[in-house]
Amino acid sequence: MGWAGLGLNGPWGVLGGTFDPIHYAHLAMAEQTRETLGLSGVMFVPVGVPPHKPDQRISAAHHRVAMVELAIKDNAAFRLSRTEVDRPGPSYTSDTLRLIAQGLAQDGDTSDSAGDPEVAEGLVIIVSMEALRAFGTWHEPQSILRQARVAVVPRLGFPLPDAEDRALLARLFPGHAERFIFLAEPLLGISASAIRARATAGRSVRYLVPDDVARYIEDHRLYQPSGATESEGDE
Repeated sequence: MGWAGLGLNGPWGVLGGTFDPIHYAHLAMAEQTRETLGLSGVMFVPVGVPPHKPDQRISAAHHRVAMVELAIKDNAAFRLSRTEVDRPGPSYTSDTLRLIAQGLAQDGDTSDSAGDPEVAEGLVIIVSMEALRAFGTWHEPQSILRQARVAVVPRLGFPLPDAEDRALLARLFPGHAERFIFLAEPLLGISASAIRARATAGRSVRYLVPDDVARYIEDHRLYQPSGATESEGDE
């Protein structure tokens, strides 16, 4: 899995997504969560086959992986994980966390929890408040909560939960309410769908994505009808 030499002395964040394309809101979410929670770093995990979007077309995995590599190359605390794109079938977070924990243990993490798929303090998955609202529909949510803590960040239109929402979480996931960590920032209104729409219309995506990612989109004609042969589709 290639985690050797990461400096595994503290918990690691895990940020999954289609990353079609990766943009500044993803990067800000990862960096501010890393700083706030004192994480060793953040692993970006491009999804392979999204289980909740079986009919939704997304760009080919090699394009999405390449864009993530370009976006994170200047941050020593960020790493790419190919855990999902290199295995067949739907990408379930519960399975991904097990594989990442096993990889950390094999590459020399000596923490008590890294190799235990049911008692993990070494992993923190990072999700938006929008994603949290569907968390109960995820595959094996109780297993996810045993394997990792869940850092929740707000998104425009999806503020952090109030006391009633948090009480509901406690009822839905008894004994695991403390596994959710709510962060007040960042609150950025950038979406991949809007970026794709701009690219399709021939409009600039500069300042929405890193410059290298913008050039990659242009060079490979992603999100353009004429570039359909380079893509598996859209998110």
